[in-house]
Amino acid sequence: MNSFSIFLALIIGVSFLLILVIMVQNPKGGGLSSSFGGDSQQIGGVKKTTDFLDKSTWVLASLLLILILLSNLTIDKGTENTDSKLLNPNDIESTIPEVLPDDIPLEIPVKE
Repeated sequence: MNSFSIFLALIIGVSFLLILVIMVQNPKGGGLSSSFGGDSQQIGGVKKTTDFLDKSTWVLASLLLILILLSNLTIDKGTENTDSKLLNPNDIESTIPEVLPDDIPLEIPVKE
């Protein structure tokens, strides 16, 4: 297993966690904390749940961005030349396939 596969598995895992954290949040501020007793102060610290979800969203999003950037460095670029032969004008004649028989003229006659 190469390093790109490891980064890919980490990116998928972090993406899944980020989706879960975002889905738990309520866009109007209620979210998980409102289901445990509303906005009143609680002894269990439920009011801090929104702060935890907000911070975990930022941490996971930052981690995802860093993993994506690092995975780009680990892509196997290979040593194979992928340039087109048509970019080199000296090789153009060697890339044209021979499809016409030798007895057919290549020039088009011009009528005057």
